Amino acid sequence: MRIAASLEYDGQFFCGWQKQPDVPTIQGAIELALSDIAQSEITTSAAGRTDSGVHALGQTIHFDTDIIRPISAWIKGVNSLLPKSIRVQWAKEVSDDFHSRHSAILREYQYLLINSTINPAIFNSYAGWNFYPLKYDLVKMACTKLVGEHDFSSFRSSECQSLSAIRNIHYFDVKQYNNDYIFTMRANGFLHHQIRNMIAAIILIGREGKPLDFIDFLLTQKDRKLAPPTFMPNGLYLSNITYDEKWGLPSSNNQLKFFGNSIGN
Repeated sequence: MRIAASLEYDGQFFCGWQKQPDVPTIQGAIELALSDIAQSEITTSAAGRTDSGVHALGQTIHFDTDIIRPISAWIKGVNSLLPKSIRVQWAKEVSDDFHSRHSAILREYQYLLINSTINPAIFNSYAGWNFYPLKYDLVKMACTKLVGEHDFSSFRSSECQSLSAIRNIHYFDVKQYNNDYIFTMRANGFLHHQIRNMIAAIILIGREGKPLDFIDFLLTQKDRKLAPPTFMPNGLYLSNITYDEKWGLPSSNNQLKFFGNSIGN
């Protein structure tokens, strides 16, 4: 029997999703709780391997088990065994053909950026921070330039193991809330550190450190050394994973909630 589930988590306390020896990880914590409920070892697969410090509003996982439990056990039972920073949102039995990673059509991430002269205390672990004044129009246009199918070699980590740097970004937009920003991006997939590297380049353009065509230059050159350093993980959230309706999963429309008035378009 295969079970799919959606997770929400606060990534600040963990060394990323992927299980590693001797350090706390999201995968390690969820597998420990699932195995306790099943009274047998459970291993999981996830739609996205979030890095250390990255959060999730809707990470999708799946696991296989021969142990019969009510669905409520995989939700409330597992939640009772998890740290408060991880929660199962829903669980559902699915076809054995379903795979949380390979069946995904789109992945959506959001990034919360605090633009202030002083770095935030309350939002320190939940938002990126930039102290340079930004021009919203330049930030928005830089996002638009990244939409489409491109070779994102200039935006991938040197440790990225993907065989191809070509990705198709279907949507990339930004909304401004007073002086702060929420970026939303959807793609068929993202490379290791791609989003944080794109945010770094966008901020550089927004503060007029580089011209708008710097994005075109980076896409053409395909050279990571020409792009700015990787931006901080704090403000990055895996918000939604989209699947074909045939899998019968609950619809997902998770969004960052920010208490401010949007002045973006």
